[in-house]
Amino acid sequence: MKFKSSSPLVIGTRGSPLALAQAHETMGRLIRSTGLDESCFKIKVIKTTGDKIQDRPLSEVGGKGLFTKEIEEAMLDNNIDIAVHSMKDMPVICPEGLIISCYLPREDVRDSFISTKYKSISELPNGATVGTSSLRRRAQLLNKRPDLKIVEFRGNVQTRLRKLNEGIADATFLACAGLNRLGRNEISNPIETDDMLPAIAQGCIGIEQRKNDIEISKILSVINDKSASLRLAAERSLLLGLDGSCQTPIAGLAELNGQQMRLRGEVIRPDGSEVLQDEITCPVSEGVEMATLMAKRFRSQMGENFF
Repeated sequence: MKFKSSSPLVIGTRGSPLALAQAHETMGRLIRSTGLDESCFKIKVIKTTGDKIQDRPLSEVGGKGLFTKEIEEAMLDNNIDIAVHSMKDMPVICPEGLIISCYLPREDVRDSFISTKYKSISELPNGATVGTSSLRRRAQLLNKRPDLKIVEFRGNVQTRLRKLNEGIADATFLACAGLNRLGRNEISNPIETDDMLPAIAQGCIGIEQRKNDIEISKILSVINDKSASLRLAAERSLLLGLDGSCQTPIAGLAELNGQQMRLRGEVIRPDGSEVLQDEITCPVSEGVEMATLMAKRFRSQMGENFF
């Protein structure tokens, strides 16, 4: 392999504590799988537009691609070799010349209810304030509790916890996966997926590379998790079929049981007034096809102005 301390494999990532934890997890797996020394790898932090904009909802300024644009440009310019992403932040179509070729084993997919005062959504008093920047969580919550007041909560895990402690909101939500990766699961109150279906690809780390980089492809193939790959292929096909973005409240989850896949999907009006749900069980080999079918079924029910 060409990578050595003088010309290391460069891993691009955002600079939040969670993004860095994910990059270090990736580097650790690569070190163990290749037998190379840590000096043969380098983590490079790249600030994205999504990190710079903290005063507005992402849905108002461009959606998911705001967290990936600068990183992907760095890879196309050969300034980095791979990029580590939270897959729920990733658009379903990569820029020309780039591919997601590797997924790490998936973490806990559930959302976590976070509050210093209450232990669950049901304990929130009438008219309580909940902070979230997720249109999906906002819509799901308003469907269950239209009495609640929802306020915008942008920022990384630490920023959102600080806002909560400052009393800006009575509660918020964070992904269990992020809390686990940061070692903060002591504050977690997981919500079962039957009660709140997670974002598509939640809990999964994906690794992006240049499509024609054969050496990188070989290196990443060793650490690719097959189960996560199969699940993400179906979930992202559902999202693609719905043209999903940060501007659309969509949830979905694929689960494997032997050679069978259970795929659940949900689309919600932004104000929470209507929820459409669907579920398919099929052979794993048909997961992508069935996800596309589910998206078509949703579209036939939604009409033009559902979102």
